[in-house]
Amino acid sequence: MKLVKAHAFGNDFLLADRREAAAHRDHPALARAACDRHRGIGADGLIIYSAAQDLVSMRLLNADGSPSEISGNGVRCLAASVAAARELRPGASIEIETDAGIKTLHLLEWSGDTYRFRAAMGQPEGVDRVRLSVGGREVDAVTLRVGNPQCVVLGDVNQERLRSIAAPLAVHPHFPEGTNVELATLEAPDRVRILIWERGVGPTAASGTGACAAAVAAIRYAGASRDLQIVSPGGTQRVEWTDEGLYLTGSAVLIAEISFRDANLS
Repeated sequence: MKLVKAHAFGNDFLLADRREAAAHRDHPALARAACDRHRGIGADGLIIYSAAQDLVSMRLLNADGSPSEISGNGVRCLAASVAAARELRPGASIEIETDAGIKTLHLLEWSGDTYRFRAAMGQPEGVDRVRLSVGGREVDAVTLRVGNPQCVVLGDVNQERLRSIAAPLAVHPHFPEGTNVELATLEAPDRVRILIWERGVGPTAASGTGACAAAVAAIRYAGASRDLQIVSPGGTQRVEWTDEGLYLTGSAVLIAEISFRDANLS
């Protein structure tokens, strides 16, 4: 089957047309096989999509085969593929139906295989502060949904805390569906630095919904401005929190078209 690989600041995805993926009844197994970085192609997730009509639709599976409602970066990668196939130019819009609702992406710039979009992500929901026990210590966290569950821990951002705090929080009993986790620190009124531990994946170089969640937490509880640069290991995205909702701006790069052999599923 044909797969397209794309990434958004190192957060990479495989895109499979639903008509081709229909031959494989076990989509979680397909995701695990294709996303394996040593025995497959390698990616943080598999997006199975339909783009036969004006409204594009998608289903996202994490690298471990588990479902996810949405990925801000994954939506952008799919939009880049659609824009390339339809030969869209700046000023065009793409609507993508996800399990978290319809997201509208506006194409801002295009150069070669790189597409830059501003995506309307909707309003955050259920924003709250909680204290959770992790490894015998209490952690202050901000919980919310930006289409998917998020947990943001404000404070020091380093790899040791990513392993000792973020990783166990992703599977904490407080989150029956699991959660994505961001460590976030406010470096300036308009800049937040994050590290990400994604549900069903682990550490990722970037996260669109994670960037949105970190922005909400920093604005609500750390006095950040409502127009932020969110810096992750893979690069910087812009998040605006307006009366209309969250807007996420960043790029996506088309990497390759790949022929994935069925034998890899055995």
